[in-house]
This record gives sequence, structure tokens and C-alpha cells, in this order.
Amino acid sequence: MKEFDYVIIGGGCAGLSLAYELEINDKLRDKTLAIIEPRKEYKRDKTWSFWKVFDHKFEDCVIKSWNNFSINTSENSQELASEKFPYQSIDSGKFYEKINLKISKNSNINFFKNISEIHTDNSLIFNSVFDGELDKSKLWQHFQGIEIETPKNIFDEEILNLMDFNCDQKNDVHFFYTLPFSKNKALIETTWLSNLEDKTLKDYDLQLENYIKNNLGIKNYKINFLEKGAIPLFYPSFRNDNKTINIGSAGGMTRLSTGYTFLNIQEHSQYIVKNIDKIQKIKRYKLGKKYQFLDKVFLRVLEKHPEKMPKIFFNMFKSSSNTVIKFLSNKSNILEDINIISNMPKLIFIKALFY
Repeated sequence: MKEFDYVIIGGGCAGLSLAYELEINDKLRDKTLAIIEPRKEYKRDKTWSFWKVFDHKFEDCVIKSWNNFSINTSENSQELASEKFPYQSIDSGKFYEKINLKISKNSNINFFKNISEIHTDNSLIFNSVFDGELDKSKLWQHFQGIEIETPKNIFDEEILNLMDFNCDQKNDVHFFYTLPFSKNKALIETTWLSNLEDKTLKDYDLQLENYIKNNLGIKNYKINFLEKGAIPLFYPSFRNDNKTINIGSAGGMTRLSTGYTFLNIQEHSQYIVKNIDKIQKIKRYKLGKKYQFLDKVFLRVLEKHPEKMPKIFFNMFKSSSNTVIKFLSNKSNILEDINIISNMPKLIFIKALFY
């Protein structure tokens, strides 16, 4: 069996982003890389969305950008805008194609289905895969989305609906999310913030069907694409040793209060590549203790008071759009943090400090 200098476990978003960053920075000219990925083929399986708070290398994979967005509850709705930080969605199929085309030209990069096919004793390992079964009783963001196409022009493609809480909450936190890619094509997702043990929340097909028919008033459409997933809103514990560096969600790159991960992965990949020759000796890259603390308090409130969350999310956007976007994207300063916190209900957040 062959030995490799670097091994990436998991050829998804985090693993491929790191491989791409290594390749375009010429770090694999005299180093070998093995990518462990069991999938038989790469095809569109996800849509990664985020606020573009800094430039990235995948503009050619963006399906659409929006500068306008709305938030709805059963009582209120508001439309907001940000010219500075557009909201973007990336087609995972185009992302996979771009990266695989690039790295396939380097004979020092090889794919394997299982790590048992190679020697790793002297390899530096980058792991993006969760080990074992994660706790389903904890808080997760779980969702299912479908891209629909209508025979007539129905959607306003200039504005996305970021959160629509005007739906059955079932004593948890539930919202729908609509990304209009064109006048007759949109991705619509049902999203829950809850544990994974309650099976009554998982009739996603019915939820989407009812929402599209009753809330959006659309009766005639075809489904082009379906995606589903579950993101842990907690940091699983991993063993960290000198030869293993966790990346992606496994490396803490998911912002727990939002689920946003894509841009954090890009920053982490850049950090690793910039410091690749000393990566085992320097400080591990993290999103920042400030956001970990704020998210922990926020998620405690969410668990204890799910019925209050639609209003809390709605009120968060009473701050300027750019301030909220920077806060949700880990780019806010202390004054912006205070601005956001001032819109939160004080008593329940103070109590959450002591749960």
C-alpha cells in the first residue's frame, strides 16, 4: 500500500476546498495527497448559501445573488436590503466539477474509497467526517428542500424569503425558506431547529406540499431537485492529535446559531495552506470564543423558549441589515454585537447565562 504526505478524509465541501487551495497555491508539486471519499460519483446534492462578507474563489459556481430579503412571522413581515453584502447560493454540482477538473490534472492527488487502502502512519491527516453516532437528543438544524419549476412566471427573483415563521411550530422552531433563482424557478426548504428524536417533525414532503399550495398559492409545478440534511448545533468532541486536524463541521466551522459553514471552510482552508509547513505546531483555527459564547446563550434560549424565537429572530433585524449580517457571519465588532444584543429580550437571555 502506498503512503501519502497528506490525507483528507471526506471529499465533500471541506475536503475538496482544502485540496483545491493546496493545488492552486502549488503546495502539491512535490507532495502527495490522498482523498478518502466513498461516493461513486459527484453530482449536485446540496445548495450552500451565505452572506458574501468577503470575496471567495467560487463566483462561477453561484446560482444567484440577492440584495433584498424578507422575514415573516404570523403577525409581522419586513423587507430588508444590503447592497454591501449580497446573499449567495452555490450549486454544489458546479463546485464539485470545478474542483475535480482542477485537481485531476495533478498526478500527485489520488482518490480512494476507504482509508484502509493506504498507509497513514507518516501522513498528516485532515478529517471532515464525524466519528460514530451523534446525540440525536441535542439541538439540530434539519431540513429538506426542493427546487421547483412552474409553467408561469410566479416569483419575484429580486428578493429571497430568509425566514417565514408563519407555519406550524409544534413546540419547536420551524420556518420556511424561499430562494427564487428565476421568475419560474425557486428552492423552497422546510427547516426545523429541534432534536432529531421527534419523528412527527420529519414529514418534510407533506410540509413542503402544503406550504407551496397554501402559503405560496402554487398548484402546478415540477420538482427538479431535492436536498435534505441535518446539521448538529453543538460541537461534537473529537480526539485531536498531532497528526490529525479536523476540518469543516467536524472542525467547528459551522456557526451554531445559523448553520452557516461555507465561507468559514474557505477561511480555514486558506489558513491551513498558508501555514502548511508548521500547521502541527501553531494554534488551531477557530471561529472565535466570542461567537461560541454568544451562540451558546442563544441556543439555550432557543431550547427553553422555542415559542419566542420567531419574534426574537424578527427583532434581530431591527438593527441595520449590514450589522446583523456581519454578526451572523462572524465579522462584527463589539459595538455591533451590543447593537444586536440590545434588541433581544433582556430577562430570558440573562437567565440563560445561568442555565
